Order: sequence, then C-alpha cells, then structure tokens
Amino acid sequence: MPHPRPACRAARLSLLLAATALCPVAFADGAWAQGIGSMPSTPADTLLLPEVNVGAVGERALDPIRGYVASQEITGTKTDTPLIENPQSISVIPRDQIDARQAQTLGEALRYTAGVRGENYGTDSRTDWFQIRGFNAQDNGIFLNGLRYNTGYAGSMFETYGLERYEVLRGPTSVLYGQIAPGGLVNMVQRRPTDFSQGEVRLSAGLHDRFQGQGYASGSLTPDGSLQYGITGLVRDADTTVDYVEDDRIFVAPTVTWKPTEDTSVTVLGYYQRDRTSGNQFLPYEGSVVPTPFGRISRDRFTGEPGFDKFDRTQFGVGYELSHRFNEVFSFQQNLRYGQTEIRWDQVYGGGLQADQRTLNRFAYRANIDVATFQVDNQLKARFTTGPAEHTVLAGFDYSRVNYRNAQFFAFAPGLDVFTPVYGSPIPDLGNSYDNVRQVNQQYGLYLQDQIRFDRLVLLAGIRQDWAYSDIDDRDAGGVRSYQNDNAFTWRLGALYLTDIGLAPYASYARSFQPQIGTDGQGIARGWRPLKGEQYEIGLKFQPNGVRSFVQLAAFELTQQNTLSADPADTFQQVSTGEIRVRGVELEGVAELGAGVSMVGNLTVLDPEITESGTVNDIPGIGLVPEQGQRPAGVAKTNAALYVEYSFANAFTGPLGGLTLGFGTRYLGNTTATPGGRVVPSTTLFDAALRYDFSKISERAKGLEFALTASNLADTRYVGRCSGESGCFYGNRLNVLGSLAYRW
Repeated sequence: MPHPRPACRAARLSLLLAATALCPVAFADGAWAQGIGSMPSTPADTLLLPEVNVGAVGERALDPIRGYVASQEITGTKTDTPLIENPQSISVIPRDQIDARQAQTLGEALRYTAGVRGENYGTDSRTDWFQIRGFNAQDNGIFLNGLRYNTGYAGSMFETYGLERYEVLRGPTSVLYGQIAPGGLVNMVQRRPTDFSQGEVRLSAGLHDRFQGQGYASGSLTPDGSLQYGITGLVRDADTTVDYVEDDRIFVAPTVTWKPTEDTSVTVLGYYQRDRTSGNQFLPYEGSVVPTPFGRISRDRFTGEPGFDKFDRTQFGVGYELSHRFNEVFSFQQNLRYGQTEIRWDQVYGGGLQADQRTLNRFAYRANIDVATFQVDNQLKARFTTGPAEHTVLAGFDYSRVNYRNAQFFAFAPGLDVFTPVYGSPIPDLGNSYDNVRQVNQQYGLYLQDQIRFDRLVLLAGIRQDWAYSDIDDRDAGGVRSYQNDNAFTWRLGALYLTDIGLAPYASYARSFQPQIGTDGQGIARGWRPLKGEQYEIGLKFQPNGVRSFVQLAAFELTQQNTLSADPADTFQQVSTGEIRVRGVELEGVAELGAGVSMVGNLTVLDPEITESGTVNDIPGIGLVPEQGQRPAGVAKTNAALYVEYSFANAFTGPLGGLTLGFGTRYLGNTTATPGGRVVPSTTLFDAALRYDFSKISERAKGLEFALTASNLADTRYVGRCSGESGCFYGNRLNVLGSLAYRW
C-alpha cells in the first residue's frame, strides 16, 4: 500500500475543504484523496472531527478488474507483481474483456492474445486445444488457481464463466511449476468471494439451438466481513455446427472465504461440471482443404454413428488457499486441491478416403478414462531490504500425484459415404481392449526465487530441483509393471529497468523440462529422455503514465530438445533425439484510450524449424521429405488480431449513450499437415459485438444489459488444422449469441 504524504496547502483549499477541515492527500503512486488535515486553533464551539487515516488499496492480482487493462499478475512470479516489473512476456485477460466478446471457452477468450494459436481443431467441446509459441500446451499447460489442471492428458475443460481472469505466461516456466512444455502456460483464476455484495443473472440464446442460463453472486455473510461467499452456476442445452453433436453442460462452483484475523485467510474453492457432447470429426485432406471430384465435404457432416458416439465427462474438484502473515517480513501460503475426472468416450471416426474419393474409412473406438489428482504447493515468502536492495524471496515445495486409468478399445468399422451418408451400420465388437493402462505419476519440487529491486533496476532469479516418478501397470501385457524416474535442475534469470516515461526494457533466460513416458523398444528398452527447453528473450514493456494501457514487445529464441522422432532403424519405434527451434517476435497492446475507445491487438511472427530429426515422411503428391529443416506441422508463421470497442456513453447522455459497439479481425496464418507437407491455407475472420445499457433509458432499469456477439461474421469456410493427411478439422463457423443480463 502506498504511504500518504500530507499535502495541505492553505492557498489551494476551497471554501468547502476549509469548512470541513479536509485537505488533499497525495499518495506515492500519484493518486489523490481527501483526508483530515491539521488546521489552526479553533474556537471552543467549533466541531472537531476525529483523526482519520486515509489509505489506498491498489489492484491485487486475484481481485476483479474493471475494464480491459490489468496492472498486476500472479502467474509469472507466484507473488502479486506489477506486469511491467516481470522480465518475461505475460498477458492478462480480465473478466470484462471476456464478457465484451461473450467468450465461452479458453480458445475464444485468447483469440486476441499474442503468441497463442487456439481452437486448432475447430468445433470441439471436449477440451481446449492450443499452442503457445508454436508448442502444444493443452496436455499440461493449463493451470487452475496456480495448480495444474490438465495433468498430462487433455481431457478436461473448465467453464469460462466460472473464471475471473486468464493469465498467459509465455516461455519456459518450470522453475515455478515443474514439468511443462517450453511454450508456456495458461493460468485460470477462479471467481472468489468478495467483501461487497454483487451478482448477475444472464439468459442467453444463439444459433444451433443454444439456450443457456447462468449467474453468480458474492458478498459477506457476517457484518464484520470475516466470512464471505461466492457461488457461480451455469446450465446449457445446445447443439453444434455438426449434425448429431450436442454441447450440454451443468456447472456449479461454490467458494467461501474465512478471515479469522487480519493476518490469516482461508478460501475454499470447489467446482462440479458435467458435459454431454461427442468427439471431433476426422476428415481427409481431400474433401476438406481441397475438393474431390464430388466437391468438399459439408461442414455439418457427422462421420460417426448416431446413438453410439458420445463423450460424457463428469469432473469435480475441491481445495483451499491458506495464507498467514507472521510479521512484516514473513508470510506463508498453501494452495491445495483434489480433483477427479471420469470420461466415457465412444466414437466412430474417419481414417481417410477410399479410392472412390467419397467413401470414408472408419474405425470404432472406446475409452473409459478415470483421473484422480492431488496437488499441494507450499510457499514461504519474505520481504526485506539489504542496503539499497529490496527483496521478495519465495521458497517453495510442491507435490502432485496423478492416478490415471485408461482402458481403450478399437476395431475396424464399416465405411461411410461422406457426400450422401447413410447411418445405422452395425458397431463392431469392442469387448477386448488394446490398451489398458493404470499409471501413477508423482512429482516433487523444491524452488527458490528472489525478486530484487535496486531503485529502478529489477532482477529476477530462480532455481528449482524436480523429481518425477511414474509407475505403469500394463494390464494388456499380463500386468507387466514398469517404472520411470526423471529428475532435472532448472533455472531462470531476468533483468528489467523502469524508466520515468513508463518504458521497461528487459532480458531473460529460462529453462524447462517435461518427462516423456515410454521407451524406445530397442533391446533392453531405454526410457525416453525428458523434453528440455531453453529460451532467450529480450523485450520492451510500455505503461504510459496517466493512460490505462499496456504494450509489450518481445523477441525470443526457444529450443526444445529430446523431441520424439521415428527411429531410423525401426520406423515403428521412436527415439528422443529430435530438436525444434522457434524464433519469434510478438507485439501486443491493450488500452482504454478515453472517449469511450478500448482495444486489444497483437501480431505474432514465428520462424519454427525442426533442427534435428531422423524421420522421413512420404507425402502424397510430393514424395519423400526429411523432417529436418522443415516447419513443424500445425505451426503458423504469422498470426494477427485486432479488436476495437467504442462506447457512446462519453459522447451522448440520452438513450444513445447506452450503446457500445465492437469489431474485430483475426488473421490465421497457414500451416502444414505434416512437416514439409501439404499446406493448410491461411484465413481472415471477422467478429462483431453490440451491448446496450438500459439505465440510459431509465434509472429504474439500472443493471439491465443486452449483448449480441457474432464470430466468423462472414461464415468463412476454413480448415483450422490438419494433424496428418487423414485428420483435418474445419474451423468454427458463424456463431451468434444474444443475452440479457441483470447485474447488481
């Protein structure tokens, strides 16, 4: 909290201030308030007011943010730190930004975020597929409240309405979070109780028979505010752009905060979510990216079997955040959560066209998946000074345990004419599993971090030691047990300089590691070496004084070693000898420019290359192409986006003042289906939004708001990604969503 400096100057006091003995109080951050100042002696009959200490509480990283622009983050350091003081690229997408576009998923919320390529598989209600800096991040790069959410398997999706913000940390992050891909992570910050009453009820309807009701409320349960509550809920009944595929959901998330003293706080966070949907449609390159002699396959085409295909998921979690301040120097934080996910997945999916160019090969698949997780992160913090240096030291120990069971079944299924489909083919017997694995993964980590500030120079240094253990029980192999132990030491170092005009140049280095479960299968099987990442980054952050805005420019070189590639001696086996290098430049800005104008935009330019690989791909129409020297599949070189919103409230006081309009455009650069293979073309999409605040018509309608959003406004046909010649996925179609909300 900034310390107030008395600034009473009798010559500048107005008559009102003089009468009430109020004087301006200036704070160290430049803000002003009014406080009780010292006045000359007064007659005995003058009313003397008691002394009041006036302070200001700035933004905190876990609090709700009003507007587009955040100034604090917690993901990059695990401490409440100004964005401009972190020598690594990080973005915050607050609730107001999410609501402005009525984003329903992580992918929709991050459409305008630098370095992120989301919604790679188009309309998919099962999980959030996305890349950060060219590397897939969905398997273990999604965190909830600072603890890992997807634990090595992309089988979960958290309801966006239950979140207060997304924080995107780009680059290696193992020093704080352990095993993770080098591109970075997304931390989802859940809605929390508040010490003031607030809430919302919202009813929504949209294309594809989408009907949704949702709401939240929070406030104090006791007069002194020591006990606070929060509750968020959502119910959805919806179809999707694909025939026979639903997107139904029930979500509820209760939270409670107890503050027995000023120095102690406990927040309990829970959630329950049930989803009913189906798997994605695997389409061939011919028929989706390029036409067959019969044209392109319809974007509505369902390639499975109605009545069989399903993806039923039930998940819940409960945990707490305990914080206690011992004194002015030391404090302790413990974050803990237990979670469980159960998935029942049946699908008939495509495997490429037959010679007639209209019959799709199909396979029947079943998976029964159960995942149970326990995680705890203990943090001891110390804030102190040594001479001219201010230190924030964080020492931590974290532990996670994941119990994973996956029984998979597979069989060949009858083909399907994708241009004139006839459903009802018999489902083959799926009684015998081909992969029945029970696995227990454990990780222990010790880390130490110091944030040091010498006047305007900020230094950040961190080290970590990880131990990861896997116990694998392969039931299909007669109960054969295998064990894999990995350990790694990672570190990072950064420096940043704060200037008077809000510019902050920085440079940083960071490393990451990620165990790979499996063996090379050669002789006495050797375990795959862990993925290792390292990044060099330089950048410039800009937060001008007096303007709510934040701009950041970053240039980096990111390398991942020990990438899996085909074994030259046996193409059915893999070896961990590959390497991928991504160089890139990212520019991102978010601003509230005044006069009702807000904006967010980014430009991402990548130079990705497979620098080591022994794999050679046989590409239709091209021939044999070595992977080495090629661009990795599914990675775009260029992505760009800009969203601008204008509120009429500043220019008009009447009914027109309640109107807000928004417009966005997104450029998605081309990718390849395989390294060096055939191209999936680029595309440009347009989004639009309209909101109306009914309080501008009548004060009695205060809190009532209507919103209408449309994404892919022109309903442009495009392929989001191909994961091979027979696995292409249409991008999201036109989606229109209208809602009526009442807030208090």
